[in-house]
Amino acid sequence: MAPSTHTVFNQAPPLVGYDVYAADLALSEAVRRHLPSELLAGARAELGELGRSAGSAQTQAWGARANENPPVLRSHDRYGHRIDEVEFHPSWHRLLGHAVGAGLTGAWSRPGGHVRRAAGFLVWTQVEAGHGCPLSMTHAAVPALRTDPALAAEWEPLLTSTVYEQGLRPAAQKAGALFGMGMTEKQGGTDVRSNTTRAEPLSAEGEYLLTGHKWFCSAPMSDAFLVLAQAPGGLTCFLLPRVLPDGTRNPFAIQRLKDKLGNRSNASAEVEFDGTWARRVGDEGGGVRTIIEMVAATRVDCVTGSAALMRQAVAQAIHHCAHRRVYDGVLIEKPLMRNVLADLALESEAATVLAMRLAAAYDADTEDERAFLRIAVPAAKYWVTKRCAPVVAEALECLGGNGYVEESGMPRLLREAPLNSVWEGSGNVQALDVLRALRREPTALNAFLREIGRARGADHRLDGAIRDMLAELADLEGIEARARRLAERMATVLQGSLLVRWAPPEVADAFCASRLGGDGGAAFGTLPHSLDLASVVERARPVERESC
Repeated sequence: MAPSTHTVFNQAPPLVGYDVYAADLALSEAVRRHLPSELLAGARAELGELGRSAGSAQTQAWGARANENPPVLRSHDRYGHRIDEVEFHPSWHRLLGHAVGAGLTGAWSRPGGHVRRAAGFLVWTQVEAGHGCPLSMTHAAVPALRTDPALAAEWEPLLTSTVYEQGLRPAAQKAGALFGMGMTEKQGGTDVRSNTTRAEPLSAEGEYLLTGHKWFCSAPMSDAFLVLAQAPGGLTCFLLPRVLPDGTRNPFAIQRLKDKLGNRSNASAEVEFDGTWARRVGDEGGGVRTIIEMVAATRVDCVTGSAALMRQAVAQAIHHCAHRRVYDGVLIEKPLMRNVLADLALESEAATVLAMRLAAAYDADTEDERAFLRIAVPAAKYWVTKRCAPVVAEALECLGGNGYVEESGMPRLLREAPLNSVWEGSGNVQALDVLRALRREPTALNAFLREIGRARGADHRLDGAIRDMLAELADLEGIEARARRLAERMATVLQGSLLVRWAPPEVADAFCASRLGGDGGAAFGTLPHSLDLASVVERARPVERESC
């Protein structure tokens, strides 16, 4: 069509060329709150660099290309030799290399490492979420490996390295390594105790040969995997390298790659083991106990990753509405749209504040904080990941038809949104884990109650919600059928208590009114009109402020 037919106007410019970290007040305030003052300058510099890179046109193009060009399985070479390799687009490697270089796999040994890494993970995965999978599993493998000091000494320096080296080679020849995880099988899914993969001990201490399969094995080009298999003493955790020390390939037959709803840049494979060499991690029969800390850390990343998706979706929605005019004014100033945006912003900030509180508990590493995590992690994983999909869908709608086309980036966010609720244990698993912690570990409930009690008396709606939650806890009749209801209440009460303590009054007031006080509807955009919604929206606008 000739350009003379019309003039293009009233279209929002792309949200690009900005500092993703500095533009997120809820996140930058959390970093300032949870880090010791002597670490703040260094953390700000790191996160500022990462935020500017995440907001750049080049990095956003990498994210788009990595999803437009999904990984390809190369089962054999040209001569018919089995190689079982997965080929990723160069943009995937650029994203992963930048993330590793920014320390997103190295939290466990540096001061404030978990808060710094969580903030970086929340910033960087807004660009592209798929490559967050190997980052998360590599980070989370460290506590499992530490059950065996010799294995930890060999592998932890590689996992926490800031050097990314693609390609399969013996780990000893690399400056950095990535880890994956293989737990579920066709017949069991979450019920890993039904696994049938066998582990036959060799004469050398701690060495086994595995025979069996894994139904979901993500990032199959990782250097090594933690897997579960049935040893003579029961279900056991093993370290399985892709390449053996002598340079030969460990049997690791990739049957196919999953054709997934979202997470398209990341490969999730079905794999088979046939005499595959592995080293035992922990005791025979203690597989779940050994790997559970890895699972807990990946669940925290599910919370953080969902917070990142929500933040990016809300930022895109607010940015669009701030530039789009309708009838006689800017869309963001229309009372009903302002209500929708404020409601979305509340959910995003509550998710961010909770994710960062979990990271701070890991850094504190006290007995009380560890007890708090045992109940807060499954409750948060249950609720925050469940809220992600409706938040992203509503944010997409704020862009109208523009949000429904691939070029906007919103469909990719929407396809990604359900993922974290499914991976690392779906909703029922998380809710039942909350019950398990309540039944088996009284210290966990005590730590949780102490945490929410720090805000008691500051808001009558929060106080009422705490009383209702305690009544739920006291009633054991049909508790399993009410597990989701209980997990939701505990998560929202925890979010409310954190916002009352740390967020601006207008944010805490709106959250407590709508999420705890019953003054809100089932859809977004149903907040009480008397609240200061303009301030809530302005706080969430993706514009850079002075350094926090």
